[in-house]
Amino acid sequence: MAQDDLQNHLDNAMYGTPLLKPEEQRKYMGTFRERCYLTMTIEQMKKTEDKANFLKELAQYPDATVLLNGAMASDLQSAYIKLINERQTKFTVVNDFVENTPNALGLVLTSNEAVNEETIDIEQKYPKQTSTEATEQPKKEFWHKLFH
Repeated sequence: MAQDDLQNHLDNAMYGTPLLKPEEQRKYMGTFRERCYLTMTIEQMKKTEDKANFLKELAQYPDATVLLNGAMASDLQSAYIKLINERQTKFTVVNDFVENTPNALGLVLTSNEAVNEETIDIEQKYPKQTSTEATEQPKKEFWHKLFH
């Protein structure tokens, strides 16, 4: 038994402590899914509506930390760093296990502890109004006024 403890101690010293749920930590830029309030892909970060919704979330969680993908375009990264700094929120630029593809996570709003948010993707959390929903109501009112 003591031999196993010694071997574990030596392995940890040489290779570092093994990661818990390494695939999940890579996906969420070094944190766990249960600690995420919100995620945005690089493509979503370019959309004005998604950026506005991110700022709403940021206001709700002033103690949160923003993790930014270090591989994304520097102009997009700089724009978000400016927004985050204006709101005096902590952030970290993550360079490990990240890539610059439209569907790669570009931003994670995270906590130091488990928050267990059911929905964390920004476009699922804030669904867009479709154009048919927005235009259908006025049509009904128009015909209603005309024939009643």
